[in-house]
Amino acid sequence: MTATVESANQRVYEALMNVKDPEIDTVNIIDLGMVEEVVTEGNNVKIVLLPTFLGCPALEIIKKNTVNAVKELPEIAEVEVEFIFHPPWTSDRISENGHKGLRAFGIAPPPKHFEEDGTWHIDCPYCESTYVTMENIFGPTACRSILYCKSCKNVFEAMKPVSTLM
Repeated sequence: MTATVESANQRVYEALMNVKDPEIDTVNIIDLGMVEEVVTEGNNVKIVLLPTFLGCPALEIIKKNTVNAVKELPEIAEVEVEFIFHPPWTSDRISENGHKGLRAFGIAPPPKHFEEDGTWHIDCPYCESTYVTMENIFGPTACRSILYCKSCKNVFEAMKPVSTLM
């Protein structure tokens, strides 16, 4: 890869840092681990994204926002966005900044580790208490559940863990 292509890719990645999840405006698609590949050829860019969940209703908005963010770069003429499903997105792709952004929004990030029996535990994003209960595995979207913190008495959402090991 030449220095020019490297610097173009770097500028594309910087632009992608401004593409937020439409439902969670404290997390961008890079920190969510959705960006699988950026290919720059001349003035054209292809961005390959992994959807966090199949059937996510926000994919078209993410695609449009990705195209718009990258087209703001003066050296870019065309932007193509492709969603792929292999490899599958897993929640371990979320960066530490992504975990912080989820907590800032009031959503507990998915756990980084699973118990040997495949179970998982979520801490409260507000007070970090471990004294929480699952109120409903089905949250407002397919990727979230609803929990209750018995320490600070807050209801909160948690992003469901997704792993290829489960």
